[in-house]
This record gives sequence, C-alpha cells and structure tokens, in this order.
Amino acid sequence: MTQRPTQAVILAGGQGTRLRPYTDDRPKPMVEIPGTGVPIVGHQLAWLAAEGVTDVVVSCGHLAEVLRDWLATTTLPSPADPSGTGGPDGSSALRVSVVVEAEPLGRGGGLKYAAASLPRPEEPWYATNGDIWTRFPLHDMAAFHAERDAVATLALARPRIPWGAVETDQFGHVLDFIEAPPSPYQVNAGVYVFSSSFAGLLPDRGDHERTTFPRLARQRRLAGFPLPQGAYWRAIDTAKDLTEAARELREDPAAPSAPPPGHT
Repeated sequence: MTQRPTQAVILAGGQGTRLRPYTDDRPKPMVEIPGTGVPIVGHQLAWLAAEGVTDVVVSCGHLAEVLRDWLATTTLPSPADPSGTGGPDGSSALRVSVVVEAEPLGRGGGLKYAAASLPRPEEPWYATNGDIWTRFPLHDMAAFHAERDAVATLALARPRIPWGAVETDQFGHVLDFIEAPPSPYQVNAGVYVFSSSFAGLLPDRGDHERTTFPRLARQRRLAGFPLPQGAYWRAIDTAKDLTEAARELREDPAAPSAPPPGHT
C-alpha cells in the first residue's frame, strides 16, 4: 500500500514585491483571497488537512510575526484520516510550526532548512509554494509518485494564455478566435511530493531547480504529475492575479470559494 505523506512544507519566504501594496504589512501568503475572508495560507492549510496532513512547517522570512500572530488566533482544521475514509485522525488540530531563515538561503537552501523541522524525516512529504491557490487530490499525486519510484514529483499545470488566440488554416485563412486558451506547454505548478531521501540532495544554499531537479531528471528520478482535468489552479503573484481570482471565484465552480472549515 502506498504511504501517503502526512507532513508538508509551505515555502513562504518571498517578499511579494509584485503584490504591493498588499504585502507592505504582511507576507504574501497572508494576503486574503477576495471574497473569502481567508488568506492564501489558510486555504492551503485547509486543503492539506483535508488530504490527511497532520504536520506543516511554514518557511517564512518577510514579516514572519504577522503569520505567527494569525496562527496563534486562528482555529486550525482537523486532519482527515490518511487512510482515505475522511474521518478525523485523532488529532485535535493540524500542527503548524514556523521557521525563519536567519539569512537568505535561496529556494533550495530554504526548502532544506524547512525540511529539517519535519517531525518524521524518514517519511515522504509534500511541499507547496506559498502563493499557490489550488484544489486537487494530493493522494492521487502521491500514488503517481510512488508508482514511478520517483525521488521528487512536481505538479504540472496548463495556465491560460492572457491574450486571445487566432486559429488559421495552412493557407493563412482565419478560422476562429479563442479567448484566453490554455497554454500548449505545461508549467511547474508549485506543488510537490518528495521521498524522504530528497532533503539530503538539496543544496545548503542556492536554487534546487537549477541543481537538484536537473540531476534527478537526468537520472529519470523526477516525475511530472499533470493536474486533473477541471482542477482549479492559480499562482497569486501580482495584484492582477488577485483581481482574476475574485472574478474566477464568481464564475468558476471549481474555485475553492468557501472559507475553510474550522477557521475563524
């Protein structure tokens, strides 16, 4: 039986300069999704708990005290049963700890630093970037990861192109206009499953996407999990992304709109 991860890291160390003025007084994951009253990290914690995660380490730098204060006054959700039955696992609430880098370590170094605080280093774990708003079955991704005997698996998304596309035939005749079509390319969706050995492959400083990931790819130990058809995914990187998220909240039934259970 595939061992589902029950621990996760949220990478929330960026300053979110492109989200200013929203990030002038809070870290990027503490920016609220319009129409929900819940910050990005609140949605992520609810999603992870619903997928059976019991322990989360949040790696933070910029205005980390704002995140700590929010966690201290928020009712966190109870984890679902990792066996998949959906019941409580016996824990009163999701356990969340915050780690802060004393100095910038880069994405790979920051991930390694956060992973050192996971309670069960001998087990697999999830990770997500702190600006990702999504919902899809993480247990399916974990099974995909195990079936391929991968050391690391990244979720793959096809974001919509922000412009209208024009379709033509071989003779140059315009056939159709397509508003904001999906990209023909898959992109790193910022959600991961890692085997227990992965943390030891990370650099102490620097970017794992330039070192560890290419090395694993050459060894055929890096897998890519396409997001399921219809799954909602958005990276909240700019003020425009917040505006688009608010619009999708009204129009897209797949958008995770309801405030997470257990949050105040």
